[in-house]
Amino acid sequence: MNQSIRRAWIAALLFGTATTTAAQDVSPLTRAEATGFMETTRYAEAEAFLHKVADRSPHITVTSFGYSMEGRTLWLAVVGDTDGSAESVRQSGKTRVYIQANIHAGEVEGKEAMLSLLREIGDGAYRDWRESMILLIAPIYNADGNERIALTNRRFQHGPTGGMGQRPNAQGYDLNRDHIKLESPEARSLTRMLRDYDPHVLIDLHATNGTHHGYHLTYSPPLHPNTVEPIVSLLRNRLLPSVTKAIKDRDGWDFYYYGNLPREGSSRQRGWYTFDHRPRFGNNYAGLRNRIGILSEVYAYLPFEERIAVTRRFVEELLSYIHTDGPEIRQIVADADTTPLVGQQLAVRVEFERSDTRKDILLGEVVTERHPLTGRPMLRRIERQIPTRMYEFGTFTPTETERVPSAYYIPGTLTDVIDRLQAHGIVMTQFGVPITREVERFKIESSTFAEREFQGHRERTLTGFYQLAEVTMMAGTRIIHLDQPLGRLVFTLLEPRSDDGFVNWNVLDEALSDADLYPIMRSVP
Repeated sequence: MNQSIRRAWIAALLFGTATTTAAQDVSPLTRAEATGFMETTRYAEAEAFLHKVADRSPHITVTSFGYSMEGRTLWLAVVGDTDGSAESVRQSGKTRVYIQANIHAGEVEGKEAMLSLLREIGDGAYRDWRESMILLIAPIYNADGNERIALTNRRFQHGPTGGMGQRPNAQGYDLNRDHIKLESPEARSLTRMLRDYDPHVLIDLHATNGTHHGYHLTYSPPLHPNTVEPIVSLLRNRLLPSVTKAIKDRDGWDFYYYGNLPREGSSRQRGWYTFDHRPRFGNNYAGLRNRIGILSEVYAYLPFEERIAVTRRFVEELLSYIHTDGPEIRQIVADADTTPLVGQQLAVRVEFERSDTRKDILLGEVVTERHPLTGRPMLRRIERQIPTRMYEFGTFTPTETERVPSAYYIPGTLTDVIDRLQAHGIVMTQFGVPITREVERFKIESSTFAEREFQGHRERTLTGFYQLAEVTMMAGTRIIHLDQPLGRLVFTLLEPRSDDGFVNWNVLDEALSDADLYPIMRSVP
């Protein structure tokens, strides 16, 4: 596409219905738009932008859902016929959709796309969405990282040339690895918002700078094999294929499941590999909460302006599908919350699952350009696609399972465990007096730590086996029943062999010091 035509087309998409009349103030511009897509919007500018679009529309309410480590308010734009409170949103009976951008603050296109979309909605676009949906839009999740602008962040990414924020938050944590351990105020703010507003759908906006492929955007549903099947089926068999086709038909862009080739020197078989099943990642965490999680990864080697347009089109098409099929989506979520779980065998360890047949994966090419201010290389996607047949490793299969008990018993002395469970929104009760009961206890045979530190932790692995024991549990012992909506998440957090539970994240290290028994007990079959 001719560059001048491309820019005019993208501008038409981004600015859409943002017009002015004698009766209206000028529609606000993002910093990206105002600088010709040389810069990205700062926190204070986004804050002012949100309040301005809310002032212009009775259908947009700006509220907060928490704070960053440095005390910045985490803003949430609530779009719909509601007063913006969690109670009114939940009582609306409509499909609730949470859209989050900027969890990695160098991946800034989602932020810009959502600000421009909110402006369009405020100016009267997409009125029909309000009939079926309430949108919950957080344009800047990693608020502290957003303010740490540097021209050298996001190596090789094609702009913005005026710099972008950093990947971690102010603590140095990757917030898209904190959904289980909840060590950041941002993650705890998010779980509180999920408890209060309880969105049916969660959309997380990113950019990927991995393998040189031929897609404008790649995506992922929840990948943990313990996710309820109807959620996975909806996304893989209907929603994502429908959205992919609609965008290809209208825009000519190719979208596909997120993946990368093995790195040079890897022992892995050549193929298209997804990333990770563990719920430390947001889309997988959503799945274990029985919610529809969608990861969006626009291609980082598209020019900045185009990344914004591609991300926004993906969100628009997702919302159009959700608008049309809202009743089915709400029913799938409601059914997932009541699906029997106790007695099932669920995964605690997994491995990649290879596709039955080879697939045509679109690889691509890039050219190297020079950053005009630093001279460092930037990569730009060129319009060349190379269909390459290979196996796809896009799902996971269990290698080890455990029976889901009817309950776990947590000693009241494990206050950190109890606090984190409550932060996740897990329901528990407690014994008021000592109770003697036969339980299953995990006998520890070995305990090992990862050689390298990750996110401030040396991840821990236990081996062992369950055995029966009669135990007197003290008053204050917490009982967590698994016949609750978050039962799948409870299982992942508390099973001692879980590859992303509290044992893994060292939450129980003090209790496990010199111990030969795991301190959390479970009910007998």
